[in-house]
Amino acid sequence: MRVVAGKLRGRHIESPRGDATRPTTDKVREAVFNALGSLDIIEGGRVVDLFAGTGALGIEALSRGATHCAFVERDRTALAVLRENINTLGLSDQSTVISGDATSPTHAGIECDVLLADPPYGFSAWQDLLRHVKAAIVVVESDDPIGAIAGWEAFRERRYGRTNVTFLRPLATGT
Repeated sequence: MRVVAGKLRGRHIESPRGDATRPTTDKVREAVFNALGSLDIIEGGRVVDLFAGTGALGIEALSRGATHCAFVERDRTALAVLRENINTLGLSDQSTVISGDATSPTHAGIECDVLLADPPYGFSAWQDLLRHVKAAIVVVESDDPIGAIAGWEAFRERRYGRTNVTFLRPLATGT
């Protein structure tokens, strides 16, 4: 797997052995970040990568000009690979790696411009997860459409093979 675009374009991203981590494909990352680029939110932005795995999503954001990414992952094997990827690519100064559960209110509630969430397929606790999120845009990957989430508006949804990608923004509260 390689970084798709930006200053790190073409650089290799390691993946752990086995099937515990399901890295986002190059095609999906390219589509997601092209869409985010058109929204002019990545360059200079702060990103949170929940269920980070290899860090491919957050690394792509940093490559494309994000100023900082907080990576949240609980699997020890994935954490070791994630830290290796960040160090190898020279992103330590722009990264925070958090060992913990991505669904924790403490981790999901980190303020950011963009929150990227790529949980294991079958995850369905979107309402609980997004209750704590403080982000202008949330991008979620899932195996099925996520449905309506109270307080959030889905403004873009695409399917790429088995992967469903939904872009959300918070609903305006009282005017």
